[in-house]
Amino acid sequence: MNRIQSLFEQKENKVLSFYCTAGYPRLQDTLPVLTALQAAGADMIEIGIPFSDPLADGPVIQESSAVALANGMNLQELFRQLKDVREQVSVPLILMGYLNPLLQYGVSRFCRDAAACGIDGLIIPDLPLEEYRREWQHAMEAYGLNMIFLVTPFTPQERLREIDECSSGFLYMVTTAGTTGGSIGPDEATKRYFSFIKEQRLNRPVMAGFGIRDKPGFDQACAYVNGAIVGSGLIRVLQQYPDKGEIVIRDFVHSFF
Repeated sequence: MNRIQSLFEQKENKVLSFYCTAGYPRLQDTLPVLTALQAAGADMIEIGIPFSDPLADGPVIQESSAVALANGMNLQELFRQLKDVREQVSVPLILMGYLNPLLQYGVSRFCRDAAACGIDGLIIPDLPLEEYRREWQHAMEAYGLNMIFLVTPFTPQERLREIDECSSGFLYMVTTAGTTGGSIGPDEATKRYFSFIKEQRLNRPVMAGFGIRDKPGFDQACAYVNGAIVGSGLIRVLQQYPDKGEIVIRDFVHSFF
């Protein structure tokens, strides 16, 4: 049982997770942002690996990735920055990245170096389930890393159950048929989707993401699933106040309580 499983053992509902882009707003801000999020009360943190073509991300996170890449962020630098992260951060940490740079780095090498930094799990939106089984599963299990798969409003029920069986840690429920940065509403389609997921009684905890930007949205999601992930909203405040990271992170996180 790693930190992710322990978290859901201790807290079954209203698990609050945040996404941040590594190397944003400045190259050396990764660790200060992580420590500020933990100090403010984040239950879990998703660290985005910047990529030039982030297919699941909307304009806000795309821009943060472009800035981070221009700052000089890459996987070697990220692992250097995270080398001693567990001396300061105890909450579960997840790396979110796209397949191309991870393949260039090397599957086994990437899993080894992530585990060596104390990373608990991976989110790879463009990694198909079948390729995970063929190329990734052995290395991830060998290094004790959880694989978190995404499901969407278009995931068929049979496929949903297959993904649930292969996932570890939790399932990432994409709330809308779009990219990050929007917002969920009280419309009937959203309610039906959330109700459908709840009725499946899945084996893994479920975290909602995409469109969770404020406390009403967070509370709406938590009425159906175990918690939610906030991304673009945090990036926006860091974009507006890059020199006041600790203060704006604290205030933003506290707005969800």
